[in-house]
Amino acid sequence: MKSRFASAIVLATLLCPLTAIAQPTAQTSGALVIVAANGTVIRPNDEAHAIFFIEEQDKDKAAAASRVNQKTRQGLEILKREDPKAKLTTRGYYSYPVYSGDSILPSSKARQIVGWRVGQYVEATTENLAALPTTVAAAQSVLALNGLRFVLAEKTARAADDELIADTYRHLVERVGSIAKAMGRNPADAVFDTVDYEGSGNYAPQAQPLMRAAAPAAKAMGSSVEEPNFEPGETTLNMRVVGRVRFK
Repeated sequence: MKSRFASAIVLATLLCPLTAIAQPTAQTSGALVIVAANGTVIRPNDEAHAIFFIEEQDKDKAAAASRVNQKTRQGLEILKREDPKAKLTTRGYYSYPVYSGDSILPSSKARQIVGWRVGQYVEATTENLAALPTTVAAAQSVLALNGLRFVLAEKTARAADDELIADTYRHLVERVGSIAKAMGRNPADAVFDTVDYEGSGNYAPQAQPLMRAAAPAAKAMGSSVEEPNFEPGETTLNMRVVGRVRFK
């Protein structure tokens, strides 16, 4: 009797692993899976936006404005000479009064206008980055450099966007394949229900006789400026995509 009981225990022990293996796995047919992926493309910046400005102060508003107008014109001539293909835009013309006294302290007396400040901004957009230090140094003999930023030119950004979309989608497909394998499914059984790309589920200057004649005037405006140093850097483009995948 004891021998039969012991044999039954041994048999049950041997069958336990087989019973566990025989248990059904989770069913994934028709399962909807939300998958997110990211793409990245890096491109060196190939366009510069330089902001120059000039400001004059004088008791006579007309005198200050005249000097600003003259220097802005001279600055534009220099920029056109140094970089003929640059896109130039004038903007931000301003003039406002300068008052006597300390404007912070309260006073019952009306403040008197003692002068005027007049200024204007000039923006230069160029893809000629090799000539940029020379161009900026030349313009700084008249105008002041107020700001400089480097970006991707429009045609470069469009080409990079095409590659970014392809890179992002490739990563999405790779992740779907990994998820399918983890679920014990064939990646071919995965069918995209939705692909959401909103991610909701982001010089050498040409010398010209006319410009050579204008050089003495530019020299008289101020001492020459040492060329600055610029490093355009690069732009990193990122994209996020969210896919809804259903398994057959």
